[in-house]
Amino acid sequence: MAQKIRKAVFPAAGLGTRFLPATKASPKEMLPLVDKPLIQYGVEEAVASGVESILIITGRGKNAIEDHFDISFELESLLRERGKDKLLAAARSVSELARISYVRQKEALGLGHAILQARDFVADEPFAVMLPDDIMDCETPALKQMLRVYEEYDAPVVGTMQVEGEAISRFGAIDAEEVAEGVYKIKDMVEKPPFAEAPSDLAIIGRYILTPDIFDEIERTERGTGGEIQITDAMRSLLKRRPFYAVRFEGARHDAGDKLGFLIATVEFALKRPDLAPEFKEYLRSLDLNK
Repeated sequence: MAQKIRKAVFPAAGLGTRFLPATKASPKEMLPLVDKPLIQYGVEEAVASGVESILIITGRGKNAIEDHFDISFELESLLRERGKDKLLAAARSVSELARISYVRQKEALGLGHAILQARDFVADEPFAVMLPDDIMDCETPALKQMLRVYEEYDAPVVGTMQVEGEAISRFGAIDAEEVAEGVYKIKDMVEKPPFAEAPSDLAIIGRYILTPDIFDEIERTERGTGGEIQITDAMRSLLKRRPFYAVRFEGARHDAGDKLGFLIATVEFALKRPDLAPEFKEYLRSLDLNK
């Protein structure tokens, strides 16, 4: 029987250069998608999937993330005095989402290196890795979909989606055999391949379920694409000794680390809000898109 996944790791030490100047002094992970920061969507997904403890890998200038998930006595006191009970409940619910710990990645040496910082937190347990940029809009939480596959096969699992054309060169790509609907057994994987050399149109996206033996592989992994320690390279090495699977999600994935993807996600999530959708739809219908 597969060991229960109790822990999730959120790498959040990146510099957010794609959103400069907005991220010059504010963490990218705190950019608001409607009225919640990006990272909160991922934390809520983890909790809804049964995760009990979360580690956020931060870096210099990321204190706002810790403040967001902490109790704000001054704010709560003010809201209580003014009788704003709904806002008080919303503020308090954030600090009660999960048990959250933090560790710093002192150098930006890639996703593999960021995950390595979680070694003490993870110990000898399997764990999830969730990238805050990847916002998953799924009826069944994306991580929960992956957990079903992990529990069935008792093996590491990555999230995947099909991408068109040369976009595959921005992702890790897998060579895989479909063993059930939307479930693949991975034969090989490569980080950011040139389009002509990509093994398939199946890209690795920001959800992983990993086993603790990945840490030794990361430590042995040399710097790869972009001069960084890539988690795909470490997983590829581990693939020689244990099976890996991939899950194609039922739902939508938004790359909120990209300006256009962020704008699209904002529109999509706003249209799902009963308190915003009617007036927002009217506004969108009023736009002259031929200008």
